[in-house]
Amino acid sequence: MQNFKVLQYKPSYKKDWDTFTLKSNQQTFLFLRDFMDYHSDRFQDYSLLLYKDDELIALLPANKVGDAVYSHQGLTYGGLIYKSTLQSQEFIGILKTVLEYLSENGIKSLLIKELPFVFLDNQTNNPLAYLCFKLNAQLQRMDMHSTLELKFKSYNKSRKNGYKRGLKNNLIVKEVDDFEDFWNTILIPNLDNKHDVKPVHSLEEIQLLKSRFPNKIRQFNVYHNNIIVAGTTIFETKHVAHSQYISGNRDKNTLGSLDFLHHYLLEDIFGDKTYFNFGISNENNGQHVNEGLQYWKEGFGARSITQGFYMIDTANHKLLEDFYL
Repeated sequence: MQNFKVLQYKPSYKKDWDTFTLKSNQQTFLFLRDFMDYHSDRFQDYSLLLYKDDELIALLPANKVGDAVYSHQGLTYGGLIYKSTLQSQEFIGILKTVLEYLSENGIKSLLIKELPFVFLDNQTNNPLAYLCFKLNAQLQRMDMHSTLELKFKSYNKSRKNGYKRGLKNNLIVKEVDDFEDFWNTILIPNLDNKHDVKPVHSLEEIQLLKSRFPNKIRQFNVYHNNIIVAGTTIFETKHVAHSQYISGNRDKNTLGSLDFLHHYLLEDIFGDKTYFNFGISNENNGQHVNEGLQYWKEGFGARSITQGFYMIDTANHKLLEDFYL
């Protein structure tokens, strides 16, 4: 009989949490507490630590809203974080234990957003989707990430021509530590004009995160005649360069600024990575895809991978009993 127990996260567990995260199956710094806690004023943290016979074997980054717990709403992805050697039987026991704990504490639903497989160190060890099927989970949303496996990168005619326009216009790409020009001149005006929204991170927040993760959060700007015309914010992990924000001014197509920028990133900066993730092109809670944006991303050779959002009734933990024949 496997002996699992659950502890709710508190600041005194920070060292244990971070140490485990760095050695776990995932390869992203977003689950470190210095990242998760930058917006702690906006979320009621309900993260969990899972133990087997007093050994920490899994984490659940999470927050609570009413009688529901979410795999953390302040993060792009989530789910259980575990050792790369974790066996399926242990994964089942952990998830069952989490659901029992939540149910006993008045939580009716657990909402999980998948961690896309490219962020897993061991990509063959991910039984979550099958267990959601067993638990009668509701698939609430599905997003498509445009992800490029860099050994298969290729440029269509439009992307090649954009790069050539960038050369002709003498564009220059610079990596900078200050986000102010990009945020205030390019990103915020574009998001406001096109979508009537603001960046997920304020300027102050992204600067704070940069100070905490100086080698993981990188800003690349494009200049024409010494004036910023485009840029991208990259979250870098062991195997993946992920575009957190991409934006250019109204002349981006004429100048070729975004094509020029990404040719430089794919060829000169992140060519040794396994993947370059352009992020999603979904809108309306995943129901639609921005066709032009997806076409642009696929012009570099990117193709779609999926990310599911599941809602599990915590009372359904009973469905994981007598799992094996």
